[in-house]
Amino acid sequence: MLLLDVTIVNVALPDIQDALHSSFSDLQWVVDAYALTLAALLLTTGSLADLFGRRRLYVVGLTVFTIASLLCGLAQNTLMIQLSRALQGIGGAIMFSVSLALLANAFRGKDRGVAFGVWGAITGLAVAIGPLLGGALTSGLSWRWIFFVNLPIGVIAVALTVLKVGESKLEHGRRPDFVGFVLFTLGLAALVYGLIESNEKSFSDGLVIGALVAAGVLIVAFVVAEWKLSSPMFELSLFRKPTFSGGAIAAFGLSASIFSLLLYLVLYVQDVLGYSPFGTGLRLLVLSGGILLTSTLAGRLTSHVPIRWLIAPGLVLVGVGLLLMRGLDAGTSWTHLIPGLIVSGAGVGLVNPPLASTAIGVVTPERAGMASGINSTFRQVGIATGIALLGTLFSSEVKDSIAGQIASHPSLRSKAGQLAGSVQAGTIPKSGALHEAAASAFADGLDHILLVAAILVLASGLVALVTIRNKDLAHQGG
Repeated sequence: MLLLDVTIVNVALPDIQDALHSSFSDLQWVVDAYALTLAALLLTTGSLADLFGRRRLYVVGLTVFTIASLLCGLAQNTLMIQLSRALQGIGGAIMFSVSLALLANAFRGKDRGVAFGVWGAITGLAVAIGPLLGGALTSGLSWRWIFFVNLPIGVIAVALTVLKVGESKLEHGRRPDFVGFVLFTLGLAALVYGLIESNEKSFSDGLVIGALVAAGVLIVAFVVAEWKLSSPMFELSLFRKPTFSGGAIAAFGLSASIFSLLLYLVLYVQDVLGYSPFGTGLRLLVLSGGILLTSTLAGRLTSHVPIRWLIAPGLVLVGVGLLLMRGLDAGTSWTHLIPGLIVSGAGVGLVNPPLASTAIGVVTPERAGMASGINSTFRQVGIATGIALLGTLFSSEVKDSIAGQIASHPSLRSKAGQLAGSVQAGTIPKSGALHEAAASAFADGLDHILLVAAILVLASGLVALVTIRNKDLAHQGG
């Protein structure tokens, strides 16, 4: 449920937009509201679970997530679905932070390895089939069913947890760091808000400047607080290990590039190329196929190959794949995307299995929960800020493209504002000169952010190559 709701929503966004009359910024918040609350609460909910009981918190998380899914499906306006998605993120954060600890408590020895393997396989499957399942539900029933499908699963999971899962907690669990939680949440929210609002306003707008300045102040205050507190949620000393820092940057770079771009690729395939949600999900299986192809291989290689020679080349493959997708114009067929999707998927598959070990492999077992939580937080922060930043650059390029076309087509001048707004919202006119201009502007915008995302992930690949070192992992032994 958790990972499906990261990917399943993307292919339904154009239908949600039509049904709820949402703007482009509204769509960004539908995705980012989930990622933001997930990122903000992961470490805090982990501490609460250690104190009050992991099973108890897991049941709370499942219940919150299931109720939030119902509210998402019943949403009658954009604000309701955004708030419901944020509530989903709260439930999701609790489940994410506790699930592996519950498994570790329930199994020992070889059985634990098998349990973790099954958990990892389900994770990979969810990411792979999310777009297809989302497309099938949206085309066959309604976009609302991508949320309603969680209800029976949630009810069954709550019942199984109450009846079958053993309770566990730490005798001397760490108290939650509420100061760090508040500063981190407000700083991240202000940053994403400022970036998204700059789509419709500009970076010179007072509200945007104020939000970005506030974000900077709050994030600096968060770092200072974490440095001074005796039990911080982000133990900054972990970042002294180059491997830990490199893993965090790799997690951020992966999410801020290919996973953030999925929103814009879906809008392009559906709104510009005219495919149905199911047709879009079917075509995105090319990406999923690449992930599945190499993830199994990477899992086997992690015990034989230094992990930086999996993570760094994987990130480079993602960057090369994004560059292969460039060259779009109004008449481009979806088949143009196939090589890039396959190569990017292969890169993601190489990175994902060894990435977790960069976080937990450099710390003692009792600090593994925090280390893993920080790595997961960087993933969610990457999605939240990546979508916001790429959206700002996309909007700017669209406006420039339309201005250029108006200069050569004076007949479009009277409709310039309407055209820019419709392209940014993903509402492409069906035919005629307006369709050509809008499709061309969207393709230009997507082409631009593909380049930016490629540079970002290639840079993170270089950092990973330089910083991730096997000697940092050696002290863990067996």
